[in-house]
Amino acid sequence: MERENFGSRLGFILVSAGCAIGIGNVWRFPYVAGQNGGAVFVLFYLLFLLCMGVPVLTMELAVGRASGKSAVKAYSVLEKKGQKWHIHGWFCALGCYLLMMYYTTVSGWMVSYFFRFVTGTFESGMDTEAVGGVFSALLADPVEMGIWMALTVFAGFFICSFGLQNGLERITKWMMGALLVLIVVLAAHSFLLPGAGEGVSFYLMPDIGRAKEVGLWNVVTAAMNQSFFTLSLGIGAMEIFGSYMKKEHTLAGEAVRICALDTFVALMAGLIIFPACFSFGVQPDAGPSLIFVTLPNVFVGMAGGRIWGALFFLFMTFASFSTVIAVFENLMACCIDQFGWSRKRAALLNCIFVLIASLPCVLGYNVWSDLHLIGGRDVLDSEDFLVSNVLLPGGSLVYLLFCVTKWGWGFDHYLKESNTGTGLRISGKLKFYFQWILPVLILVILILGLR
Repeated sequence: MERENFGSRLGFILVSAGCAIGIGNVWRFPYVAGQNGGAVFVLFYLLFLLCMGVPVLTMELAVGRASGKSAVKAYSVLEKKGQKWHIHGWFCALGCYLLMMYYTTVSGWMVSYFFRFVTGTFESGMDTEAVGGVFSALLADPVEMGIWMALTVFAGFFICSFGLQNGLERITKWMMGALLVLIVVLAAHSFLLPGAGEGVSFYLMPDIGRAKEVGLWNVVTAAMNQSFFTLSLGIGAMEIFGSYMKKEHTLAGEAVRICALDTFVALMAGLIIFPACFSFGVQPDAGPSLIFVTLPNVFVGMAGGRIWGALFFLFMTFASFSTVIAVFENLMACCIDQFGWSRKRAALLNCIFVLIASLPCVLGYNVWSDLHLIGGRDVLDSEDFLVSNVLLPGGSLVYLLFCVTKWGWGFDHYLKESNTGTGLRISGKLKFYFQWILPVLILVILILGLR
């Protein structure tokens, strides 16, 4: 079967960025920034994104483009005879399935809140307890949560069943365009709120004293973690799009463009949230409840809050769903490459499996609320721990070692593939950094995540 390719360079960048842009940007980034002193955290985040995120992203893309295959087959094509690097390909597939087992539920929450604002569930003047009760009621209802999750799964695989260009690329172009327009409109609105300047200052003006209150080391490690996880590296989620690439442009240049778009959305999400929080006297360090409890309280207190709340959760829906369909494409590509399935069959069987596998996360907040797994975590947090703290950093370390050591594909092969085409090139002088310093940094993230 002939390998599909992206119809355009813009399509590749938007789909790849869409995979990276998700809950990590628009949900996790703002509250982690809020918990870690604001602007100083943002500066460290940008630094680590450049020195860690971009290099590892080029490695995933290089493995994909050089092999023209999904994760398992990619290792098999590039590894030397008798080597076992391809085993990691199966862990990549496992990581993508695990990610979707809870990500589809959270994406369903976004859709649910969009419809709640549209239909008037959130009314002007609601008290804090009533707003928080909406989320509690959603979690307590397995049927409603299951419906929103199933809608996400069906819609995602339906789109992917039409192919790379006619399904994933076409829908993502439209969705990312709408997302970027929405985020600019929402940020402009937040800027115009009374007292918004204090939130902008907290977010963009470095205050070392505030960072010291949190603990400078805590700020640094949080920024390192966020810069790394935001790109969904280590489970082959980005590698698959390398396999669909042409060789017209260098990988470093494309990686920088993907990271720039990913970072733009993360930073703009903060410019929506922090001015709004400060304008209404709400603390920006509310943690994971920031999106579903704190912000709805802000929206119901502002003029036209129903409209702004609906637009915000439409933006959140696009951000999370762009990741869902990108990872679904990865799952389908693995099955097509590995088992020779047709695209339609891969879509149908994966849809059934993901639908069933996502039910424990839905039930973990109600029917199975007493079920606690890893370290006392509930189902969603246990699944997220395995993906975020084990498979992402561990997998990235494997990709790195495969690309830069003589026991794998090798630095020279990686460098040649990365620098094929026109654009920004990776210098051979970075070999020492890639072989000795970058592995240590990723190992630090892995160890810190297992604490």
